[in-house]
Amino acid sequence: MVNPNSGLNRRDFLKAGVTVAAAASMLGAAPAAKDIQPDNSAIPTRPFGKTGHVFPILGHGGSAMMEKEYAYYHLDNPPTVEDRVKMVRDAYDKGVRYFDTARIYQESEQIMGEALHDIHDKVYLASKVMVGTSEEVRPSVETSLKTLQMDYIDCMQIHGPTIEQIKYEGAMKQYEELVKLREEGLIRFIGITGHGAFDEMYKLISTGNFDSVLIACGYFHRGYKNRHSEAQLEWRNLCIDKAHELNMGIVAMKVLGAWVMNHNAKNMVPDFDPERLKNLQGAAIRYVMNDPRISVLNIGVSFPGDVDKNLATIAGDTKFTEADRTLLAEFSAKAYLHPSIQELTVA
Repeated sequence: MVNPNSGLNRRDFLKAGVTVAAAASMLGAAPAAKDIQPDNSAIPTRPFGKTGHVFPILGHGGSAMMEKEYAYYHLDNPPTVEDRVKMVRDAYDKGVRYFDTARIYQESEQIMGEALHDIHDKVYLASKVMVGTSEEVRPSVETSLKTLQMDYIDCMQIHGPTIEQIKYEGAMKQYEELVKLREEGLIRFIGITGHGAFDEMYKLISTGNFDSVLIACGYFHRGYKNRHSEAQLEWRNLCIDKAHELNMGIVAMKVLGAWVMNHNAKNMVPDFDPERLKNLQGAAIRYVMNDPRISVLNIGVSFPGDVDKNLATIAGDTKFTEADRTLLAEFSAKAYLHPSIQELTVA
C-alpha cells in the first residue's frame, strides 16, 4: 500500500518499485515476481525462466483478435470489440495469466488494456515494439502504455519481423533503448520474438541479455509470411536449446499453425474427415506441451469458447499419442498443398 505521507502517487510508486527491481536485474537478480498464481486452477504450471515467475502453461495470444484477421481468413460473425474484451477477461477468470499483444496488432492492445488494466498486478502482459530505428523505440513503448492504460509493461519484446529486417546489430541497438526504459520502470523484462530468421535470433539469444523468447514451434512449419526451410528449422531448434540452457522463458507460438489447425482447418483441407478434425487442435497442443523446455503455449483466441476448448486439452490427458502423430501428419501433408501455404516464401 502507498504511504499517504510519502508524497508518491500510485504511478510514481509503481515506477519507483519497478525501477528498483530493474536495477537488481542489471546486477544479475531478477525483479521480484508478482503474485499472479490463480486460485484452484486446473491448468498445469511451469517456471518462466529466470524471471522468478511460475505460470499456468496456457497463454492468451492477441494477434488472432484483429478485425483484419477475421476478414483475411473469411471467418463469419467476428465478435465485437466489447465481446473480445469480455473474452480476455474470461480467460483470466479461468486461470490464464500470460497475455500477449503487440503495438502492430491494431485493436489488440486496446482490447487487452480494457480487459486487464484494473488487474494488471495479477497478470503478466507482454507486448512488442516493431520499429525501424532505435530512436523510435521509446515513442512506441509510450504509445503502448497509453493504449493499454498501464503504468508499466511486464515484458517488451523486439518483434520478429523487425529482427528479420534489421538483423542482430540493429536489434541490439533497440535492446539498449529497452534497457533504458527498464531502468525507468516502464518495462520489467525484455524479450525477442520470431517466426523466422532463427539464425539471427540465435545470436541474440546467445548474448544472455534477454529474459524470454516467443518462437514459432508448432507441428506445422510456417511462420508469418514464410514456410520454414530445413536449415531454418535447425536454427530454430538451436534457439530453443540455447534459450533453455540460459534459463530464458520460452513461449511457443504458431501452436495451431496460424489458423491452420483450428477455425480455418475445414477450409485448408475441405475433404478431411470432419470427425477427425475435431481432434486436430488437441493433437497440435499436446505435441508442443510434450516439450518440457516450453514454458508457455501462447495460443491465439478469436471466438468465445476458444479458451474452454484449449483448457479441456491442457487439463486433460496430455500424452502425445501415435494417433495424434498420424492425424497431424495426414492433415499437414494436405494443408501444405493449399494455395495460401504454397505461395509463402520458403526461408
